[in-house]
Amino acid sequence: MSEQTHSIEQYIISKEPFYQALGEEVMLYQAAYDERLPVMIKGPTGSGKSRFIEYMAWKLGKPLITVACNEDMTASDLVGRYLLDANGTRWLDGPLTVAARYGAICYLDEVVEARQDTTVVIHPLTDHRRELPLDKKGELIKAHADFQLVISYNPGYQSLMKDLKQSTKQRFSALSFEYAQPDMEVGIITTETGCDGEIAGKLVQVGGAARNLKGHGLDEGISTRLLVYAARLINKGIHPAAACRMAMVEPITDDADIRSTLNHAIDAVFS
Repeated sequence: MSEQTHSIEQYIISKEPFYQALGEEVMLYQAAYDERLPVMIKGPTGSGKSRFIEYMAWKLGKPLITVACNEDMTASDLVGRYLLDANGTRWLDGPLTVAARYGAICYLDEVVEARQDTTVVIHPLTDHRRELPLDKKGELIKAHADFQLVISYNPGYQSLMKDLKQSTKQRFSALSFEYAQPDMEVGIITTETGCDGEIAGKLVQVGGAARNLKGHGLDEGISTRLLVYAARLINKGIHPAAACRMAMVEPITDDADIRSTLNHAIDAVFS
């Protein structure tokens, strides 16, 4: 067994991640994986996209290799490069190559942050070929039978400069995520943090008020992730209003009027 074959085991998720299903996404993703269809996950920040992929990797018993995409990421960062060491040069597989070679789910998180000339390298893995050419190495990898490619992005932050080309989008099946309904979101917060259900309900009220401001001064509403952060601060003895301001207001806006509006909502809910 090679060192890289052995190291794929580190990407196995051994403990079940908590995930609250919001609809038929578990069944739909299972069907897509059974057919080895590439999957695109769309949804706002903090709506559970990454947690969902972790949960499905655990459920399927497959290793998960996650890549946080950014504008400085090159194709070599994905597929691999030659390195110099004391013995000369050696090839080091990138995360996409490791996943394709050994049969992992490769998750490219916030893929629109990567340069378009970088994302083009995924195209041969997303059609009938299921192959990855390593031009620098002169090798053509036929993807392992268990390999699957998953990408995610936030449509709320799309722009002409940061959007996927249609030629890329149409290579994927897709699931759209939204924030959970209030009762479900309360359950998520209480399960994640152990906080009191009444507190969780009030946090969800504040979150809902902020989400109503999306497009009216806010680019994005308060995510479920931030509601969880606030609950954790409250659990540590922080006053709920102070916890909300630190976890739910200050991170999402620098606008004094929007902050004031949200602070009034917090005071009204927690009075």
